[in-house]
Amino acid sequence: MSLTEHKITVNSLEWFYREASPIGRTDLLPVVLLHGIVSQSYSWRHILPALANQGTRAIAPDWIGYGFSATPEKRDFAYTPEAFITALEGFIKALELERFSLVVQGFLGSVGLQYALRNPEKIANLAILNTPISTTAKLPWKIKQMGLPLAGEMMTQDPLLVDRTLEGGSRYRIEDKDLDVYRRPYLKSSAPGRSLLATIRNLQLDSAMTEIASSFQQWQQPILVQWGMIDPWLPVEIAENFTNSVSNAELVKLNNVGHYPQEHYHETILEDLLPFVRRAESK
Repeated sequence: MSLTEHKITVNSLEWFYREASPIGRTDLLPVVLLHGIVSQSYSWRHILPALANQGTRAIAPDWIGYGFSATPEKRDFAYTPEAFITALEGFIKALELERFSLVVQGFLGSVGLQYALRNPEKIANLAILNTPISTTAKLPWKIKQMGLPLAGEMMTQDPLLVDRTLEGGSRYRIEDKDLDVYRRPYLKSSAPGRSLLATIRNLQLDSAMTEIASSFQQWQQPILVQWGMIDPWLPVEIAENFTNSVSNAELVKLNNVGHYPQEHYHETILEDLLPFVRRAESK
């Protein structure tokens, strides 16, 4: 197994992604992992190799506007859910992924769920980690204030907002060597800050939550919901209500875990995630 970094240009947008490839042949379907706001694919650094070690090809892109992917100006990319979904459809097609397991986390994870609802034939099964999935889910003030007029323009240009958001959401300290990776795009250019600002202003969370809450009631594929119980922004009741309203869904509660479970508790996540995605065998 090797964890590699790649870039691919799709419809004039350059995607950066991390991939872990298993050694030898496998009959398991690949897994695509999507990160949340202010984060990047680096957050899956412990999950990707573990998936590959069990024979699963694992791919984690940086969303457009995040990490080391392209950071287009809003005149060239709208930063709406529709824009992200269309871009993701292009990325999946470019990698020739016919059917796969999808793992989503955080704000922007909701866009991954909207993609799944539009492309159910591609999704073998679905894992949800601390993602808004209910009409009661709201953008937390810590993130919402980054989209305010004037103040938002200033806040999103401060590289330390990455530290404050990731550590505030997870409720644990993150090592400096890891924060260095998360901060790097913001230190190199002002464009990632503008992309973050545009995302927060155009996330359309209320309409997205209405779509997710209603449409998943007809969803057929297996769903694993893993939920950090000390998430300061998304209470566990959101996860409980969701799993009670859809068929074929299982809820695993993660004690002492916050909004970004994969950051500190990858081993706990993997206990249930590894066997869950193993169910998705090639047909």
